[in-house]
Amino acid sequence: MIRSLAWLVLVALVLLVPACATRTAPTHVARPTPVILDTDIGDDIDDTWALALLLQSPELDLKLAIGDYGKAQYRARLLARFLQRAGRTDVAVGLGLDREPKGGGRQDAYIKDFDLDSYPGKICRDGVQALIDTIMQSPQPVTLICIGPAPNIAAALKREPRIARHARFVGMDGSVHLGYGGARQPCAEWNVKADPQALQAVFAAPWDITLTPLDTCGLVQLTGDKYRRVRDASAPRVADLIPNYRLWLAADPASPADAAERRSSTLFDTVAVYLAQRQDWCVMEKLRLRVTDDGMTVIDPQAREVNVATQWRNLAAYEDFLVDRLTADRMER
Repeated sequence: MIRSLAWLVLVALVLLVPACATRTAPTHVARPTPVILDTDIGDDIDDTWALALLLQSPELDLKLAIGDYGKAQYRARLLARFLQRAGRTDVAVGLGLDREPKGGGRQDAYIKDFDLDSYPGKICRDGVQALIDTIMQSPQPVTLICIGPAPNIAAALKREPRIARHARFVGMDGSVHLGYGGARQPCAEWNVKADPQALQAVFAAPWDITLTPLDTCGLVQLTGDKYRRVRDASAPRVADLIPNYRLWLAADPASPADAAERRSSTLFDTVAVYLAQRQDWCVMEKLRLRVTDDGMTVIDPQAREVNVATQWRNLAAYEDFLVDRLTADRMER
């Protein structure tokens, strides 16, 4: 009898050990990708939506956010206040090149009493050098998400060309087959047109380039229940998103009075943040693109090859992803 009991206990222990080992084994979590955000935040509101999505993306580890295309103080203050309110003062804020345009913009009211020096995180007065240092000192390749004109990037490449060997470029740039609002005629998209020479420098560098042109990013707008979910969300990291949208709309007398209640603006820049982490809902093509001096992005057999999101495979799925991310109370990295 004792022998039988001992045998049963031994069998039970053998069966239990694998189960316990399975429960206690550590789960492998992939390291998030280090990211730099280069943005003309404060002009169109979609940059603010893109920043909010980035902060809600555990796959991406934002290291540095830099204002680009002039208005250096204005853009840095917007970034710093939004990051501080989101509880992400671990992110360094860089001032972009001191160049035209100067002054503020439609989100001035958000930073009316905000002193940049009060930001608890790191302020980099030379944002271009901070970009270079962040890339060159990173143990992992860095993803540079550029959602505005690119003079900072051109300056960084001129100062330290080796950054292109240690980073990849993901941008909201260009117009290949479609123009604004799905127009059948391509056009000079703003981020390119504002400084074509800067994007020409980006294209000349030997890094991997991925773009969302107007063909895809120009079709993203939240309406109906999808927009209402974001409008009414209370996720702490994006709590200032809709208030900024309201301020941005209020600063333009031509904006419909109830727009902030019904729909978003076109959310161009959010697609670049998406492409930095996944691409499954877009049709990706390798195209040889050339940037012209008047800001067009044209197919040219002699040009370099870039990865381009030319169509949506499932735009509705992307909208659901965007809403789910922005309304999640907590996104773990």
